[in-house]
Amino acid sequence: MIKKFIEGITPLDNYAMEKAKLRVDSLAKPLGSLGELESISVRLSGITSKIINETDKKCIIIMSADNGVVEEGVASAPQYVTLAQTKNFIKGKTGVCSIAKANETSLKVVDIGINSDEKIEGVIDRKIRKGTKNIYKEPAMTYEECKIAILIGIETVKEAKDEGYNILGVGEMGIGNTTTSSAVLKALLNIETEKIVGKGGGITSDSFIKKKAIVEEVILKHNVNREDIIDIVSKVGGYDIAGMIGVFIGASYYKIPVVIDGFISVVAALCASRLNPLVKGYLFPSHKSEEIGYNLAMEELNLKPFLNLNMRLGEGSGCPIAFSVIDFANSMMKNMATFSEGDIDDSYIEEVRSEECYKV
Repeated sequence: MIKKFIEGITPLDNYAMEKAKLRVDSLAKPLGSLGELESISVRLSGITSKIINETDKKCIIIMSADNGVVEEGVASAPQYVTLAQTKNFIKGKTGVCSIAKANETSLKVVDIGINSDEKIEGVIDRKIRKGTKNIYKEPAMTYEECKIAILIGIETVKEAKDEGYNILGVGEMGIGNTTTSSAVLKALLNIETEKIVGKGGGITSDSFIKKKAIVEEVILKHNVNREDIIDIVSKVGGYDIAGMIGVFIGASYYKIPVVIDGFISVVAALCASRLNPLVKGYLFPSHKSEEIGYNLAMEELNLKPFLNLNMRLGEGSGCPIAFSVIDFANSMMKNMATFSEGDIDDSYIEEVRSEECYKV
């Protein structure tokens, strides 16, 4: 079922990007002087096939799930915090909620695997199971469960699209998920554990040593197939990560720009791009995460974060900030005068325009 969506992703519209670049270069300013805002505008045109774009209906999709590996003492917070914070998303009282209010961003919160029988009003109930198994002892989930989780992410994007959302962000809530995402990233990149594993929400030195040992061992213990993304995530990942992969796949399939949040989000984005490299064209970064593995995943995606605010919260908290940056790019394209509209003879920059570095 998910194969249809993975293989159905199409390349960006190069013709629209060329037209957008022509408009960007016709705006009354030195060529390239608005930097990343110009690049954002051009890529948005490639996604939507429109020269002037609006990202006025914003939504962050948050996948909430628990992780059995917390039994090993790798997290500073107790597992019940996943449930508590998921409730607080609906109350509008978390970090991401407070930031999202500043630019009228909505949240879609999905219970994809919280370790609780409680039904939370306002939360989309797509629970696969009450948390994954402890990856230090056994695979996190079955191969089929991983595919189901990815499909849940894709279906959530379809729901958002049908509701008129034109830009998405991807967040998560799951105590212990920096351990699972670090294990997934190690399987993807096959580099030293020390370069990947950080302290997450903040843990003791002993817990940090244990966390690194777990990430080191589980790849071999479960005989992870590094060439099979679903095998990797099913064995050492989490339902939240799998659901987020689905959101990135779904956004690309349905041609909606999608923003990466922090560490867990970028690992899911990298997984999605391994399933289909065309996903990369639909991804926009937000802030630089303080987790050490974040830069490695970003380098693999060949993306650079918009901002560095020393953030490491997760939840999708960087997404509404990136949404505002993208709004600025849209406003530039829509409201800035061209040379001709500003009664400026632009012949003096024709030679510069012909330089290779200013072409799409």
